[in-house]
Amino acid sequence: MALKLGLAMGYWGAGPPAGIADLVAQAESLGYDSMWTAEAYGSDALTPLAWLGASTSRIRLGTSIMQMAARAPVATAMAALTLDHLSGGRFVLGLGASGPQVVEGWYGQPYPKPLARTREYVAIVRQALAREVVSLAGEHYRLPFPGGTGLGKPLRPTIHPLRRDLPILLAAEGPKNVALAAEIADGWLAMFYSPASDAYYRQALEEGFSKPGARHTRETFEVTCRVNVEFDDDVEAAADRVRPMLALYVGGMGAKGANFHYEVFARMGFEAECARVQELYLAGRKDEASAAIPLAMVEAVALVGPREKIAEELVAWRSSLVTTMLVSGDAAKLATIAELVNE
Repeated sequence: MALKLGLAMGYWGAGPPAGIADLVAQAESLGYDSMWTAEAYGSDALTPLAWLGASTSRIRLGTSIMQMAARAPVATAMAALTLDHLSGGRFVLGLGASGPQVVEGWYGQPYPKPLARTREYVAIVRQALAREVVSLAGEHYRLPFPGGTGLGKPLRPTIHPLRRDLPILLAAEGPKNVALAAEIADGWLAMFYSPASDAYYRQALEEGFSKPGARHTRETFEVTCRVNVEFDDDVEAAADRVRPMLALYVGGMGAKGANFHYEVFARMGFEAECARVQELYLAGRKDEASAAIPLAMVEAVALVGPREKIAEELVAWRSSLVTTMLVSGDAAKLATIAELVNE
């Protein structure tokens, strides 16, 4: 399977990024397969995707990710049905559980048992996407609501789906969640994936594919992954442009002892480095935390350095599980990445 490219737009900082509409047009003209938005606790994933997607005609429109705690499952399904119609069947629904700090602190929802919660959530979404009568008596979601006035009844969407098999991708980092994605989803939204860990993730995916009722095999399963690409003749200078982001996720995204990104790098063999980065970051010494990220840790998940070095390292990505590489940058960088991937 040829490696595809997607434009990673993420979520906004203090406001809308300048020039993003032109960048989307450039990505589509370069043959990029998809464009992806995200959300944390600021800009949402759907509104920018619909706004920017309206000026495109071919590129797929994906959410990476829509946070499940932000919307009832049927609200997510309604949005997916609507945007799929408006885009002519180009929408890709990327979902994720996020983490306890956001789920409980921002959305005021409980976080425990995220895998069981995800399974029920996706089941409800699939019922709605298929225009079935939506009903579930689960541990976390119960439709109709078993209380209140007692007048609730199972309903089906009023609109007919453009695609009953609209693809659902799940964000996952831990092995159990990766296996769940292989079992119940159409693809996996990977983060901080490393080609060096390919065998580890293949095993996790195979566990999911082997479950009764699994929707896919490895050959038909999509794996998208955000990959930082930084061109520079000075490898360390290129890595310096990635280090602050890694320090944020490893050191500050999640509480001590409950940081999934930290655990990913610890499994790669960087546990001591992660501990030091987290200690510095939580102490407010963010610059020192960034400086504590070794080059090997950056190179495990990113492509940094001269064009020739990046071209050589792309070989490992082409033979990995990843089917779509999500990248960001200005128009010139997007063009250069496209040239390298298509060589």
